[in-house]
Amino acid sequence: MSTLNSAQLLDLAPVIPVVVIDDADRAVELARALVAGGLPVIEVTLRTPAALRAISAIAEQVPGAVIGAGTVNNPVLVRRATEAGAQFLISPGSTDALLDAMDASGLPYLPGAATASEVLRLIERGHPQMKFFPAEASGGHAVLRSLASPLPEARFCPTGGITLASAPVYLALPNVGCIGGTWITPLDAIELGDWTRIEGLARQAAGLRP
Repeated sequence: MSTLNSAQLLDLAPVIPVVVIDDADRAVELARALVAGGLPVIEVTLRTPAALRAISAIAEQVPGAVIGAGTVNNPVLVRRATEAGAQFLISPGSTDALLDAMDASGLPYLPGAATASEVLRLIERGHPQMKFFPAEASGGHAVLRSLASPLPEARFCPTGGITLASAPVYLALPNVGCIGGTWITPLDAIELGDWTRIEGLARQAAGLRP
């Protein structure tokens, strides 16, 4: 069971890199570059066959990384991610079966929500920390700003379509703890093994919040 909780997860870094990886052999160097750049919290999405092996490799070989699994969308993936060594879970949405499985895992997690009703449901279940997804397609920072007053207990990690340029607007909101972004780990940089570039992007993202 993780000693980290969901509230702490939102405060560890301003940006959680959202990583799609096709080659698990590149995972360790990738994670080391992100940690060196100041982004220790890493979400590896379960969208590729290499994802679970990548999580295991990072968990075993990169002590400074807080490694989690993203795109966790059913109880089977909860079990597999937990067995792989994930330290937290992130889902794009939430169902009762998925929430029950994530509760049972003992890991901190950020369930996905995109509407006021979904946010209320997660609060009722005792999970005021959540992912706002897909952020830009769901109305972006304007929606989160509107939710802050009626639902002040909810805190978010908005993800989906956020860029380096739009990130500061999200991070300035009182109900945003961190954001998720794919721009820090571009696929071409991963394929080329350009860890210097990724470390630089991570350093730039880490500097978004002093």
